[in-house]
Amino acid sequence: MPSRYRDALLSACEGQLIVTLDTVDPCLLVYPLPEWEIIESKLRSLPSLNEQARRLQRVLIGNAVEMELDGSGRFLVPPRLRDKAGLDKKAVLVGQINKFQLWNEAAWDAQCEADLAAITGPESLPEEMQSLTL
Repeated sequence: MPSRYRDALLSACEGQLIVTLDTVDPCLLVYPLPEWEIIESKLRSLPSLNEQARRLQRVLIGNAVEMELDGSGRFLVPPRLRDKAGLDKKAVLVGQINKFQLWNEAAWDAQCEADLAAITGPESLPEEMQSLTL
């Protein structure tokens, strides 16, 4: 974990993290424990007779693994999750407001290129996003 996030994670959740599969992108999601508890509560409230809701619960909750930052700010991702995300020697940790994404470096680079191409120019953004000031 980069040092710029380490202190905040240690104070917010004592370094306790949850890692699970992303349902959209070929990466892993890394949540500080308090943020995961919010997601888990939302997942728990989904209708149990809805097959799509059960699928989402199985993927996110069924693959969730509790981890803790060690004294050097590292965490060990289980091999099964590493394989699912295609993680090898080079990985990229990307901050996403309330969580992180953990990507294979080549997949991240390709995704960045695709995302930049898709949002180039104001006409490519949905109308509700065109007034966004960055």
